[in-house]
Amino acid sequence: MMFQYHCLNPISATGLNMFSGDYRKTDSVEDADAILVRSAKMHDLELPESVVAVARAGAGVNNIPIDEYAEKGIVVFNTPGANANGVKELVLAGMLLASRDIVGGIEWVAQQKDKENIDKLAEKQKKQFAGCEISGKKLGIIGLGAIGAMVANSATHLGMEVYGYDPYLSIDAAWNLSRTIKHSKTLDEIYSQCDYITIHVPLLDSTRKMIDRDAFSKMKDGVVLLNFARDLLVDEEALIEALESGKVKKYVTDFANPLVAGREGILVTPHLGASTEESEENCAVMAVKELRDFLENGNIKNSVNFPSCDMGICVTVGRIAITHKNVPNMISQFTKILGGEGINIADMTNKSKGGYAYTLIDLESAVSREALDELQSVEGVSKVRVVK
Repeated sequence: MMFQYHCLNPISATGLNMFSGDYRKTDSVEDADAILVRSAKMHDLELPESVVAVARAGAGVNNIPIDEYAEKGIVVFNTPGANANGVKELVLAGMLLASRDIVGGIEWVAQQKDKENIDKLAEKQKKQFAGCEISGKKLGIIGLGAIGAMVANSATHLGMEVYGYDPYLSIDAAWNLSRTIKHSKTLDEIYSQCDYITIHVPLLDSTRKMIDRDAFSKMKDGVVLLNFARDLLVDEEALIEALESGKVKKYVTDFANPLVAGREGILVTPHLGASTEESEENCAVMAVKELRDFLENGNIKNSVNFPSCDMGICVTVGRIAITHKNVPNMISQFTKILGGEGINIADMTNKSKGGYAYTLIDLESAVSREALDELQSVEGVSKVRVVK
């Protein structure tokens, strides 16, 4: 079976080279079975019926209309953790830049470049760029997913006392965390205890502007706040007030906008978090692996709108995949249609996530066009696909 994929953004060749000879890159969305994307906005993009999957080479999916695609039976994948190390390293750099006035010192030296006695001048001026060490300081981490957990572990090796807050901490993430990390039961403990606070949560309605005036009021005076997750997690007007009052010593963010750019006390990087060669390669590799397993075997891993589902490689005559609403009586309708066609089911699995579900069925004989049409016509079914 030949598959066609379309890239909405440049995708690392390291990932694309993992496609087999059964895949062809197409310049047109209209011909695609699958889409690879990084930052391109897809909300106004009309996808053809042929598209069954979208893979985001990265973790955030704000640029993809995931609910609309779920309704159409399009499975959306992301690549959690693939770029985590790149972001982690930038967060650590952000803490160091906020603690020592490294940027100010570098800029000062550049301005004195024509002076012959620059070495003596530097010795006189260096006091104005002096700062503090991060070893021994308390770091609060809000969100202990792939990136937050890496930051936490690295910070302990730098001698920091680490507090972590995550009410949804997964078992896998918990196993990966150093035992020295203190698990805070409330955000208030993070705010009141920590000298540095870094935020690593997704942007949801519940997290939008979660770092607000009330949060700032509970923080220690002279706190350093770091945001390498999403700009809208911080109420930046409240942040400016906190900076001007001295409540916040430094704000380090990866998201430039007119409010924060060039403002004293704020260090802004131009969205460099995952912009490393390694991160882009890791994301591309993971995205391609997810697409191949889905297109070739029907298996789902790391989808944001459909459940995880794995039946391995199909060893029977055929396999079909059905995306549908998570409502009662669906399975009985599927089995009745297939039984009516005289098709025996060798194996089957059904998984659900929120309002949507996914069914994989292995068959002992080839499925007819009529049976496929009948399955597609069941109310609540969005896509029926012959995997094999």
